[in-house]
Amino acid sequence: MKKMTSQEVRQMFLDFFKSKGHTIEPSVSLVPVNDPTLLWINSGVATLKKYFDGSVIPENPRITNAQKAIRTNDIENVGKTARHHTMFEMLGNFSIGDYFRKEAIEWGFELLTSPEWFDFPVDKLYMTYYPDDQDSYNRWIAVGVAADHLIPIEDNFWEIGAGPSGPDTEIFFDRGEAFDPEHVGIKLLAEDIENDRYIEIWNIVLSQFNADPSLPRSAYQELPHKNIDTGMGLERMVAVIQGAPTNFETDLFLPIIRQIEQLSGKKYEPYGDNMSFKVIADHIRSLSFAIGDGALPGNEGRGYVLRRLLRRAVMHGRKLGIDKPFLYQLVKIVGEIMQSYYPEVLAKRDFIEKIVKREEETFARTIDAGSKLFDDVIAKLKAEQQTRLDGADIFKLYDTYGFPVELTEELAEDAGFDIDHAGFEAAMTAQQERARAAVVKGGSMNQQSEVLTALEVQSIFSYTDKRLTSTLTAIVQDDQRVTTAKGTAQVIFAETPFYAEMGGQVADHGVIQDASGVVVAQVTDVQKAPNGQALHTVDIQSELFEGETYTLAIDDKRRNSVIKNHTATHLLHAALHNVLGQHATQAGSLNEVDFLRFDFTHFAALTADELAEVEHQVNQEIWQAIDVLTVETDIDTAKEMGALALFGEKYGKLVRVVTIGDYSVELCGGTHVANTSEIGLFKIIKEEGIGSGTRRIIALTGQAAFEAFKAQETILKEVQALVKSPQVNQTVAKIEALQAELKAAQKEVAQLSAKIASAQSNEIFQKVQTANGVSFIAAKVTVSDAGALRQLADIWKQKNSSEVLVLVAQIGEKANVLVASQSSAVKAGDLVKALVPFIDGRGGGKPDLAMAGGTNPAGIGQLLENVGASL
Repeated sequence: MKKMTSQEVRQMFLDFFKSKGHTIEPSVSLVPVNDPTLLWINSGVATLKKYFDGSVIPENPRITNAQKAIRTNDIENVGKTARHHTMFEMLGNFSIGDYFRKEAIEWGFELLTSPEWFDFPVDKLYMTYYPDDQDSYNRWIAVGVAADHLIPIEDNFWEIGAGPSGPDTEIFFDRGEAFDPEHVGIKLLAEDIENDRYIEIWNIVLSQFNADPSLPRSAYQELPHKNIDTGMGLERMVAVIQGAPTNFETDLFLPIIRQIEQLSGKKYEPYGDNMSFKVIADHIRSLSFAIGDGALPGNEGRGYVLRRLLRRAVMHGRKLGIDKPFLYQLVKIVGEIMQSYYPEVLAKRDFIEKIVKREEETFARTIDAGSKLFDDVIAKLKAEQQTRLDGADIFKLYDTYGFPVELTEELAEDAGFDIDHAGFEAAMTAQQERARAAVVKGGSMNQQSEVLTALEVQSIFSYTDKRLTSTLTAIVQDDQRVTTAKGTAQVIFAETPFYAEMGGQVADHGVIQDASGVVVAQVTDVQKAPNGQALHTVDIQSELFEGETYTLAIDDKRRNSVIKNHTATHLLHAALHNVLGQHATQAGSLNEVDFLRFDFTHFAALTADELAEVEHQVNQEIWQAIDVLTVETDIDTAKEMGALALFGEKYGKLVRVVTIGDYSVELCGGTHVANTSEIGLFKIIKEEGIGSGTRRIIALTGQAAFEAFKAQETILKEVQALVKSPQVNQTVAKIEALQAELKAAQKEVAQLSAKIASAQSNEIFQKVQTANGVSFIAAKVTVSDAGALRQLADIWKQKNSSEVLVLVAQIGEKANVLVASQSSAVKAGDLVKALVPFIDGRGGGKPDLAMAGGTNPAGIGQLLENVGASL
């Protein structure tokens, strides 16, 4: 077996399958593009779903890739096991309706065992297979695998919902008895017992059925085109090849761990308790790659995952004695390790470091809050003479403040408290079940349409024509190929002026006319067929015939509105780069008839000044009347031209480059105006967050933008009239003057309220009562708002008139109650909860001050009568 670096292992895998006629697909962004079913790209096949379900036909049916992926369904296991990671690389080879079982198994065996390639000893390899899959068993025997190295496993069947499914066969490497101290042997593999001896290095999925959950597997229909989907975990493979005890002792992780040693002054021992080193090394890889791909820490979705990873890593840093921000210093070493295949981490290093450091600094303040919560909990337990820390409190520290359980346990034990492990596990299990219920599963694919997949007639889209004559070459109705149709159908023409929805630009609509000019069908949608043709959805008014010639005419007004928005989107993208920075990259777009929508990565809401500058820059480019030039060239030449390629988009051998002067150069297959002056005007009407680290701008162009400005002008004139400003340009000054007057009036009201409160207090605070050994004052007062109740409570506290104060007031149609306590025996929050039922209310607060409101002022008297009984 050859000794190799991780870089060499990755390259050898790709080179092998390239030699077998596979196209190497580049690794795509961890943030899914146009796939709402996935939170992250979580496997090598996730980026190829469109090929497997037949919605798109690849140029080459043989594909191989090395794909970065993230899975975070059990973060808490990272660092505890030898091979668990949040971010990993999956090496894969894929066949889309081309080769199948024979080649997949033979090539897999060749790559692993041939002296030209990995050169694994055959006797170290074991394979599992689905018991009913005798074909795979026979194929392994044929290539030279001994029968006692083939293990039937009932779970070896890949299936997630409806769509492609099939048996799989897994390949394991036997690391020997040194990793099997109890000498259990092959039973570890046969009974799926967790172990460090038999390491799964490759899984070959034989996708041959269209799964239907309503049917037994024996009744599944064969796929019209059978597929191969394989996955080899790079980290596991490298650990085996480099003879590492765990994945963390490989060249993928050790350089990070060595850097952590320097930062912490602690030593990493391969067989010691190194959980903190492993957690930090794993999590900084995920953070570096995910942030580099546009995801940002936040409170939901991907952002929540990243924030949790970062906080977990920071807490483990503290366990190693690192009390200041340090994770950002590891980004550089992550980038250097992965640079040969993933140069983007080093290219975006400054931005990634900035985000990580800022998040670390923010969390430092959160840690202080968490520490205060811990201290409060411990103080409460001591006061109650309890000796056990409740599992719910442990979980709150873990989930809200990112405190690892081990740290909470250590602090609690130092304080002399036992730990409620069962309660914590129950809370953790409940949270995991909620997460699993909420997670979007992205493994299932659409069922293949054999009819659309088989359509290979050519269809050319004309960028220049808005009306042309063409031959109808295919009709599909009710998923059947037909030669004539009425009603609704899908049709393909030899040439078409209709743009198929793609790249955020909506499809053209229009009409189909016969030779005499009569409209015979309305085109209501156009999508790309699996083989790339424009597939027109049509409402047929008479009848269409395959082979006939028709005139196709797009809705010119609709197209003109859409292209204004599309070209404005390019200008907006460039303006965002100029104003916010290069990290503000496209995360989605929609160029509709009435508006444009643009999603982009950024870590904060745009300020008013930033929005104004973006809008100004776009309009400046419009008013300069710049020609919009489009050229078709190869991808390398396009990049030399400085064309911006959108991450996650798949580009063919030839690409279209859209250039707007020296302001914007992008790869784009859409349609555009000939000159920016055609856009007329650009107006941003909304900027909002749509997810952690992702912002959205909605804007208008042309007439719609003009009407938006006019609507604002109308509102301004209405405000001018309301404030009685003599001129529009004096309206702001007039409003400022009115605000100053209002502020002065409010100050005067507050002063009068204080005087009234003081006057009331002189009488109220003399009526002290006693119940259960506690002195209290309970009274109904007349106030204008809840703030006045607090003023009275402040006066009471200064005078120290009693231990407890209960004030009730009717404000409008509601009853408001305030409870304040200076007694250790009475908690204000508990007392207010006991009293609010009398006024049909709810509320709460701290032990020293609590407030509540109710909808039944008639119960105020009864509430006051029951204060003493509630103490």
